[in-house]
Amino acid sequence: MPQQTTNKDPKKYKSTSAYLLEYSGLAIQLMAALGIAVFLGLKTDGWLNMNFHLFAFVLPVLVITGLLVKVVKDTSKKK
Repeated sequence: MPQQTTNKDPKKYKSTSAYLLEYSGLAIQLMAALGIAVFLGLKTDGWLNMNFHLFAFVLPVLVITGLLVKVVKDTSKKK
């Protein structure tokens, strides 16, 4: 009697809960990084006595850009 083979290689496929944990960790990292960036931006704007909150705008944009680059690198196919 021939043995049944499955195409699922445990090294290739992650379970649904593994993806859930990975992306929930990324979401928590995003929220924490944005909170810290806004806080530091507001403190920097206050320290420089600026009327317009430039750093409170620029730092979160830089954080979002950096995290998007990280997501693209993490989710791109490895060669």
